[in-house]
Amino acid sequence: MSEIPEIDCEKTNDTIVEFIKSKVSESKTDGIVIGLSGGIDSTLAAYLACEAVGCDNVFGITLPSATTPAEDKIHGIEVAQRLGIQYKEIEIDSILNEYLSATQLPEDNLSIGNLKARIRMTIIYYFANQKNYLVCGTGNKSEILIGYFTKHGDGACDMEPIGDLYKTEVYRLSEFLNIQEEIIKKPPRAGLWANQTDEDEIGMSYNLLDKILYLYTEKDMENTQIAEKLEISADDVDMIIEKIARSEHKSKVPEFPKKTTL
Repeated sequence: MSEIPEIDCEKTNDTIVEFIKSKVSESKTDGIVIGLSGGIDSTLAAYLACEAVGCDNVFGITLPSATTPAEDKIHGIEVAQRLGIQYKEIEIDSILNEYLSATQLPEDNLSIGNLKARIRMTIIYYFANQKNYLVCGTGNKSEILIGYFTKHGDGACDMEPIGDLYKTEVYRLSEFLNIQEEIIKKPPRAGLWANQTDEDEIGMSYNLLDKILYLYTEKDMENTQIAEKLEISADDVDMIIEKIARSEHKSKVPEFPKKTTL
């Protein structure tokens, strides 16, 4: 099976750190706010943010709900403590329940999961406004390309430091930075509903997803060529390419029609 070229971890690390520094400097802000989910993406982003602007200028927020795995809650706080950054934990269930009570709509996992993500981001931006900080995104290239994020939720941020890293590259850079093994090895999950995992929801492993994305977006290969090269079903390739097409709106500034003048 085709392999994605190995990243230069040291140079990639330095590039991301300089990127974060420049964004904070350009915006004349004082630091960075980041949501700490206890997962690998937010952990890596927090490590890079601290290297860029110093731990005294990074503020972490953990925002658990009833469906957040206990292990993730612990890891989010442990990351903040290990880095030596200030942090706050805010349970979001009371806010969520107010929304659900006010709207009185039928409940489903996807809608509630998206609502949780948007509640979290409003809290993160409130702290950013109060502190004159930028909001650090935690999205990786794999998830951005297929739209595996909540629009105006975890997709809302002022910069995406790891946005050019496929998920498998996130793991490589995390290992390079000696991020704790228990975070690297646990299954990726958003904890938006009980027993949810990212790979189950996407429909395949990140390892396979990244290979499809690499061949499609960087090598311009056709669907059937990708399926043949990776020795997988054409339906699997079609599923991912359809996700890319359907989610393009998530990564664009909202479109508007052109006016006509006399």
